Amino acid sequence: MTKYDIVVLGSGPGGYVAAIRAAQLGFKVGIIERENLGGICLNWGCIPTKALLKSAHVFDQMKHAQEYGISLESEPTIHFDKVIERSRGVASGMSKGIDFLMNKNKIEVIMGNGTLVSPNQIEVTDKDNQKQIVEADHIILATGARSKQLPNLPQDGKNIIGYREAMTLPKQPKSMIVVGSGAIGCEFADFYNSIGTKVTVVEFLPNIVPNEDEEVSKQLARSFKKSGIKVMTNAAVEHVEVTDSGCIATVKTKKGEQTVEAEIVLSAVGVTPNIENIGLEQVGILVENGKVTVDDYYQTNIPSVYAIGDIVKGQALAHVASAEGITCVEKIAGKSPRIINYNNIPGCTYTSPEVASVGYTEAKAKELGHNIKVGKFPFSASGKASASNTKEGFVKLIFDEKYGELLGAHMIGANVTEMIGELVVGKDLEITAHEIISAVHPHPTMNEAIMEAAAAAYDEVIHI
Repeated sequence: MTKYDIVVLGSGPGGYVAAIRAAQLGFKVGIIERENLGGICLNWGCIPTKALLKSAHVFDQMKHAQEYGISLESEPTIHFDKVIERSRGVASGMSKGIDFLMNKNKIEVIMGNGTLVSPNQIEVTDKDNQKQIVEADHIILATGARSKQLPNLPQDGKNIIGYREAMTLPKQPKSMIVVGSGAIGCEFADFYNSIGTKVTVVEFLPNIVPNEDEEVSKQLARSFKKSGIKVMTNAAVEHVEVTDSGCIATVKTKKGEQTVEAEIVLSAVGVTPNIENIGLEQVGILVENGKVTVDDYYQTNIPSVYAIGDIVKGQALAHVASAEGITCVEKIAGKSPRIINYNNIPGCTYTSPEVASVGYTEAKAKELGHNIKVGKFPFSASGKASASNTKEGFVKLIFDEKYGELLGAHMIGANVTEMIGELVVGKDLEITAHEIISAVHPHPTMNEAIMEAAAAAYDEVIHI
């Protein structure tokens, strides 16, 4: 039996970050992983999808080269297998990077399936069905999530697929139905549409990217439609018939049932936490609504066991899991970490145009009783956006009328996922509109639009 101070079950962005921070704080650390270091994010999520989207973006830029005064000798061609190969190579490289970090921080990696057998013990079964017991003073569960399965949309991995299969299809489909329009669904819709697949997005709610501010959602829908994506909102896939030539989806809409045909149906309706078969019942760990119950520092009802990431309440995002891992470990170490403010978590969708946000939407701020001031600045008035030929979108800021405090920020446009960090930090420091206005922003940049949007809220905007 091997004994550690801390053992982490799962090596995704929550697990490996928790392990590294624990090692930095002087703990003897082990990490258990059943598949690939880095978890879903590095291997099947955040990183490889961005690699796919980058290939699509380059392809799109080449198709519009003449707009920049450049002519190509022939039309650009997508080599789908090479695009997939590059994406998998990027993921593989990142996973090897995590292996390097484990070695650097003297963290022992234990490969296999882990199951709690007591409050301080995990049984690990490796690929050869060999078992060992790993013991620790503290156990952190970071087992992540998987593609959600719907009863009326059973995934077969070939015709009806999840995000994993969407990243490794053997050939580019001529047509695809994407069910669900959160970040996963919209990013895949954008990627496949950009490389020439005919894409239909089906969303149950009134707007795509339904967690975003309504103006942002409507702008992305316009951009999608302009690029050739068919968007169906207030719509639900009732069932899918698989045929020799592909799939026939029956979609319920306000106007009645419609049929939509496509080679592939991608189910992107969210994720399901991986809480089965890890010994929660064996140890008596409380679960509520499919999530492990924890306190503000991620301790479960069993004092030696903690849980972070997609298996606990909160946004199912990589950066959230990482922050939770650090907070959890620092509390174990006797430090006084700040409780995470889940209203100050940035959300990013890497479509074209990109979407980024933090804090309250306009509707939510009003619902909570705030009197607000709203400032909006379009990228069509931005010099940098014009020079870059990226004039779609805007920055929208929401302030409390009484104190001028930033309540929410919502952006859609080129590179806004790189811009949102300024407002996350600002909101954390309770920044006001006039503090943003008076902070001189560099020209010409896309993020000047932040300053201009703040000024617009107070009728001080210069460039519109």
